Amino acid sequence: MNHRTDHDLARELEAVEEAWGRAIVADDPDAIGRFVTDDWQIIGEDGITSREDFLSLVRSGDLTHESMGRITGSVRDLGDVAILTGRGTSTGRYRGQAFGSDEWVTDVFVRGADGWLCVHTHLTAARDET
Repeated sequence: MNHRTDHDLARELEAVEEAWGRAIVADDPDAIGRFVTDDWQIIGEDGITSREDFLSLVRSGDLTHESMGRITGSVRDLGDVAILTGRGTSTGRYRGQAFGSDEWVTDVFVRGADGWLCVHTHLTAARDET
């Protein structure tokens, strides 16, 4: 019987997120693709982007990343599904224009034979409440 604690799962998913972030900063579409399911989608302010469209942007050089901050937050353990919600930052270029983001991130992971894969990412711009 698996007696994983929430803390263990949080550490495990944060390690996956860090490795995934390194693949993104390396602008390596093949490595990025190993962290997501075939039907992965990312939802942001511009709508829904499919896995293939995201990887095509990276492959073409239209989307590059210079930094990817560590995502820290809370984890919900649903057995073979886990949800990581936290805040993350990134910098890079999209079609030649520099960007910097500070976002709330929700990643939904499914556990498969090869470990955790992300099936859904939702991004919401963060704002400071002062």
